[in-house]
Amino acid sequence: MSDHRCAFANQNHLRQAIEKYLYATSFFYTPANIIIVLLSVTSNMVMAGPQPSKADPKNIQQVQRGELIYKRFCSLCHGRNLEGQPNWHIPKADGKMPAPPHDKTGHTWHHADIVLFNITKHGLAPPHAPKGYQSDMPGWKDTLSDDDIWAVLAYIKSRWPEENLQFQIEANKNYKP
Repeated sequence: MSDHRCAFANQNHLRQAIEKYLYATSFFYTPANIIIVLLSVTSNMVMAGPQPSKADPKNIQQVQRGELIYKRFCSLCHGRNLEGQPNWHIPKADGKMPAPPHDKTGHTWHHADIVLFNITKHGLAPPHAPKGYQSDMPGWKDTLSDDDIWAVLAYIKSRWPEENLQFQIEANKNYKP
């Protein structure tokens, strides 16, 4: 059974709605009154919780597609074998960071899929980098479709050992925007 929780767009919306309604109507905090309030505000609710990844390292077709795209667009900086640039954790003379590896030696697997997707699509920009951060990582939104980006991420994930995949699955579950 999947873990789904009801959430509001604004985290405090439910509490505020209950308090406002009960105060405005001089209701007491009884279970029956709270149920009435809950039923009246459920139209504002959305289902939240762990979502399945769109980058599936076990989907052979997606991985093969991602490999072709990666080798064409990503390997120039991140390496043909996902090894990244030398000294990737030390700033270059221009102050920019070299391209990190996407294999188990890097930190890609520390991040949730949606973070990796957004960095690939939009480049290193807020909220995933400080405002004004200078990077050689371009945003690929004008070149790659969303499905292309998910395929690249599936390919990258397919190359990780099981322990890195499991860590990243937890990162996805625990991600909070």
